[in-house]
Amino acid sequence: MSLLSSLNALRAFEAAARHQSFSAAAEEMHVSSAAVGQLVRSLEESIGAPLFTRASSGRQRLVPNALALSALPDIRAGFERLQLGASKLAQPVANGAIKLTVSPAFAAKWLLPRIERFTAQVPDTDLLMDTSQRLVDFVAQHIDVGVRYGAGRWPGLVADKLMDELVFPVCSPAYAKTHKFQKPQDLLQHPLIHDMTGEGSQDYVHWAAWFAHAGVGQASVHRGHRINNSAAVLQAAVDGQGIALARSVMACDDVTSGRLVRLFPDIAVLSPLAYYAVYREEAAAKPGLQAFLDWLKHEASIDCAALNTLAIPKTKTKTKAKLSKRASA
Repeated sequence: MSLLSSLNALRAFEAAARHQSFSAAAEEMHVSSAAVGQLVRSLEESIGAPLFTRASSGRQRLVPNALALSALPDIRAGFERLQLGASKLAQPVANGAIKLTVSPAFAAKWLLPRIERFTAQVPDTDLLMDTSQRLVDFVAQHIDVGVRYGAGRWPGLVADKLMDELVFPVCSPAYAKTHKFQKPQDLLQHPLIHDMTGEGSQDYVHWAAWFAHAGVGQASVHRGHRINNSAAVLQAAVDGQGIALARSVMACDDVTSGRLVRLFPDIAVLSPLAYYAVYREEAAAKPGLQAFLDWLKHEASIDCAALNTLAIPKTKTKTKAKLSKRASA
């Protein structure tokens, strides 16, 4: 048997190495455990060397040896490319269509209000939009490009930075008019609206971090509404339900339009997370994708200028210079 004559043997080897189990690989491949073992043995016989050792740690498991570990990355990359090619045969999309993944909140607060400008510039390119909170498999779900919020590291994807983000408190104009806020501590006497989108991430900026940045130590911020959608957080503030900790990219349109007012404009936290356009390197040549990426970057540059304006206080010169520098970092 030549090494390429049986893709099933290579597939069984890769699955068994990943699961460290013939039975788990068999379940994935919908065959018997004996069939997986036979396929792996045929591969070992073909190359004249073993690929696994057996280790016992509570239960017996397969451990790929050095030879197996050296070959697995290339084999996995090969299967990914095969899957990509097969998906193009199985689910052809119309010429000029771009499949895009974004979060529901980013779609509602940033992308959809601007998408008409892209359609006007590139009328022959359709967008097929998938809005989901979860991360998706770009290969398995035939995704061309996405916008993700994070630190810029997603294995297997190119990440082009679009926008940094500032975090600051906002409320409705009516709420701000009814209540006078003299110092950051005053916010603790009001309902705080918590954005729980990044719950569990140490880099996500929450109320405690903003109060610490504002010089309010040991602030008790555990009470208030908790919402796991940034768009819904801002809508709750627009509706006068309390004070939201806003992410500037999401809140920019609401603040510039007057639906929300920013409190303590000289106090903002620059988030360690940012927005990125992410895509598979091999998809970059797809017709229309580069035009969409260029449009995203142009719109982001416009917003960055607007966000810098939001970040600059109108009175305190020293703080103004400091925040302007941080916002453009």
